[in-house]
Amino acid sequence: MNLQEIMENASAYKKKTIAIAAADDERVIDMVKEAINNQLGEFRLYGNEEVIRSFLTSKGLNEISSIKVIPARDVKESARLSVMSVREGKADLLMKGMIPTSVLMKAVLNREYGLRKGKVLSHVAAFEVPGFKRLFFVSDSAMNIAPDLQQKVEITNNSVEVARSMGVINPKVAPISAVEVVNPDMSATIDAAALSQMNKRGQINHCVIDGPLALDNAISVDAANYKGVGGEVAGRADILLVPTVETGNILYKSLVYFAGAKVGGIIAGAKAPIILTSRADTAASKLYSIAIACHVSEYQSTLA
Repeated sequence: MNLQEIMENASAYKKKTIAIAAADDERVIDMVKEAINNQLGEFRLYGNEEVIRSFLTSKGLNEISSIKVIPARDVKESARLSVMSVREGKADLLMKGMIPTSVLMKAVLNREYGLRKGKVLSHVAAFEVPGFKRLFFVSDSAMNIAPDLQQKVEITNNSVEVARSMGVINPKVAPISAVEVVNPDMSATIDAAALSQMNKRGQINHCVIDGPLALDNAISVDAANYKGVGGEVAGRADILLVPTVETGNILYKSLVYFAGAKVGGIIAGAKAPIILTSRADTAASKLYSIAIACHVSEYQSTLA
């Protein structure tokens, strides 16, 4: 399955309502128009009402019934109102508009009205990489700087949920390190071995974990065979669990800029998926991110 198919499948679901914090930006409205054209959802737009309606009119969206505009005085209020709309069931998904990530996430983590469910929120990106017939899920490239073992367990669970929502029922998880053997001087290898053992003992479910694995023998059967690395995950990994945010961020941008990969991503682990795109993301990437969030939301509804 590729990202275009993920988007087409998402359009077949019952329409999700997406709350956008600080939607008073032309590029945000352009994205809304594309999402509606691709039947990806309905929208609640929070921000400066006059500015939003002006952009909606210029884009021919002023009479679209699937768009509702809710005024907010500033970005902080737009964050609070959009988060509350998800918390209260008025919206299914939360999306970042023209607002600093820190402001939005502060509202998400608010104890009174926020969306925190477990201990760890993490970014999960789905990559369609030229030359490979499967999607790769990379976590975490944006949220957790240097996760400890317990945080890696929760990051793994978040990643597995995203993969399963997109049809990878029993994803193969590779905790990535520089080497494929346990080295006491490299904490990433020790954590990887612990995660693998926890998986074997049923402490982490719905996936297969084996590591540590270097990147080459996690994704390439030939590389794994050449190095004599066996196991169910070697060369066939679906989820690449990175040890630090620097590793994840570099891998993310390398796949996009060097390999020409297509990508969409969300923040997982909250009460609802959070679509956290940036200005540098392409229009297609933003649509893929919405589609992934729709899949996760639909999957979560089946478990409720």
